Amino acid sequence: MQFPDSSYWIHVSVLHCSFLLLFYLCGQIVSKYSVRVNYTRKIMHFALFFLPQSLLSLFPYQTSVITAIINAMLTMCVLGLFVQPLRERFVPLGIMFRAIDRPEDRPYTLLWLVTQFLASYVVIMPLVFALEQMQLRELLAIPILIIGVGDGLAEPVGIRFGKHHYQTRAIFSQRKYTRSIEGSLCVFIVSILAICYFNQMFSDLQFVTALAVIPIVMTITEALSPHTWDSPFLYLIGGMSLIFVLQV
Repeated sequence: MQFPDSSYWIHVSVLHCSFLLLFYLCGQIVSKYSVRVNYTRKIMHFALFFLPQSLLSLFPYQTSVITAIINAMLTMCVLGLFVQPLRERFVPLGIMFRAIDRPEDRPYTLLWLVTQFLASYVVIMPLVFALEQMQLRELLAIPILIIGVGDGLAEPVGIRFGKHHYQTRAIFSQRKYTRSIEGSLCVFIVSILAICYFNQMFSDLQFVTALAVIPIVMTITEALSPHTWDSPFLYLIGGMSLIFVLQV
């Protein structure tokens, strides 16, 4: 395997400097303007999903297993900056952490983020391999869009417009958390839009099956997933549903 060249290191340097800057700006917004962390956290959610792809057009590099592993390690390093001893000692890190530290998640905020990220990576890698074997890796964008946009919008939409609520639990905790049907509908709608966007990659029967199965399955999965731990379950169920559809 070839070690990443300079273009990759330029890309990840710009990417993670951008992440840290955005963390700091969002943390300042929370501190100075009393904006709810639920909103700034979703800004970081969208950045995590879409900033790397945006920067690829400016700083392209050849992806590989090695770059995927390094990406995961670098993300873990960034999250590692927010451990309590460091964020209490270095004021900028404390400000950055406020961008993602929802009061209702304490004291598990960082633990949930780290474990969710690791679990998502464990699920994504076999999914990437399976789709590559089918020469349909582009379809990985469907669960990514559902999670990045649909699940990303679910919380702010639920907070602003949610009228019909239900409860879910979190890992390592017995506390109950509130979600809304209006928020979960974001997952359903984005699932339909994502499938329609990639309709040319399905046969007619596969396309109809995808529309009949994936939006409902992903919406139910999001609704039943543990608090802050949506992503690994959505990747798992979304990937399995997608592979099922491709076998039709």
